[in-house]
Amino acid sequence: MAQHPTGKPPSSEASERNPSAEAKGGFAGDIDEPSASAVAAYLRRHPDFLSARPDLVAVLTPPERELGEGVIDLQRFMVDRLRADVARLKLNQRKLIATSRNNLGSQAKVHAAVLALLSATTFEHLISVVTDEMTLLLDIDAVGLCVETSHGGADHLSSSGNGVQLLEPGAVDDLLGENKAVLLRADVSGDPALFGSAAAGLVRSDALVRLNVSSAAPIGLLALGARRPGVFHPGQGTELLSFLAHVIEYSIRAWLDLPE
Repeated sequence: MAQHPTGKPPSSEASERNPSAEAKGGFAGDIDEPSASAVAAYLRRHPDFLSARPDLVAVLTPPERELGEGVIDLQRFMVDRLRADVARLKLNQRKLIATSRNNLGSQAKVHAAVLALLSATTFEHLISVVTDEMTLLLDIDAVGLCVETSHGGADHLSSSGNGVQLLEPGAVDDLLGENKAVLLRADVSGDPALFGSAAAGLVRSDALVRLNVSSAAPIGLLALGARRPGVFHPGQGTELLSFLAHVIEYSIRAWLDLPE
């Protein structure tokens, strides 16, 4: 009787091999990676590939040219500089987009605060909007409405409700500087004279805005405080803060029937 071999048939060894890996001349784990010749062949069939994807040019390394001894190929340096310029422009673009988004968010908050001021039904309600509601409307941590005691008009504000702080004559000029309308401070300890003793401990950065309500009223100050350093900083624009201050000035002047 014929004897058969005890091992696996010859065909079993071939069946265990990965035919696709052999066909590609690589290992089984490399089957998703195209070969250099395949990439070259694809680019020959699609000569406009890089034209449609210019971003890839920035990550490709151009070939160096042999120009002879003592001759320097400036193309490589020019390409490197262009790549650095593109990277810088992309970074500036991202910063500009982020700044624009922040500005739109700030604008929406200020608009909401202005609508709340205009909807006040009494003078006391107006002061409450500034000293209480504005922290939520502007997404900050403390608001102080301050007024110097240089004129009798300070009595109207000081008796209007919580959050109104009385300052010594000349205190606003001492804080802001003469004829300066806005001061932004990135890293401070909250001043109880501006925010009150309860809220001052929360403040680590603030925005101070002069309030010129009327020639017949004392100089005032709007103090906005945040618990994180850098929320307000000197590099920020002040247009929205000035706009908000003007609305507060006009509103107070209208309710108290004061002249400009």
